[in-house]
Amino acid sequence: MNNEPTANAAGLETATFGTGCFWCTEAVFESLDGVYNVVSGYSGGQVPNPSYRAVCEGTTGHAECVQLNYDPAKISYADLLEAFFRSHDPTTLNRQGNDIGTQYRSVIYYHNDEQKQLAEEARRELDKAGAYGKPIVTEISKAEIFYPAEAYHQNYFANNPEQGYCAFVVAPKLDKFKKVFKDKLRKEVTN
Repeated sequence: MNNEPTANAAGLETATFGTGCFWCTEAVFESLDGVYNVVSGYSGGQVPNPSYRAVCEGTTGHAECVQLNYDPAKISYADLLEAFFRSHDPTTLNRQGNDIGTQYRSVIYYHNDEQKQLAEEARRELDKAGAYGKPIVTEISKAEIFYPAEAYHQNYFANNPEQGYCAFVVAPKLDKFKKVFKDKLRKEVTN
């Protein structure tokens, strides 16, 4: 996605989400039309410039996240929230599948009051509708410093599709996501 508009491009906005594993989250958001520069990284912790190892030890307070730029003329923040909630289990506290710890928490880091309002409304409506059968535990917090993860984590699924976790966890999750969001996918993703 290196040839896409950058964060400084006019009209683009920023969103930051944590759904547990950033490899899965990155692959999901990269498939959406209007989403650019998806970067895996860490946010919400106390330690400056954390390493993957330190975050995985659960001692830094950071969550594995992705930060992305999107064009609101092509995809709305509400659509991104729908993708966020549909791409993971927002009812498990500090856990996604076999990954356990605060670094795997479900979290939305809002960048402005509108994002905060939309995130709270989405969480409330999904809970009210009983969409998951259990209460949603997704944290909604003001965006903090975002630290990009090490280079080998960027575009991880695209660069490592045969790796075990990618083949058995990321790929099935992405296939399921594409069926639900087929009308919002990039053209090259649908071919």
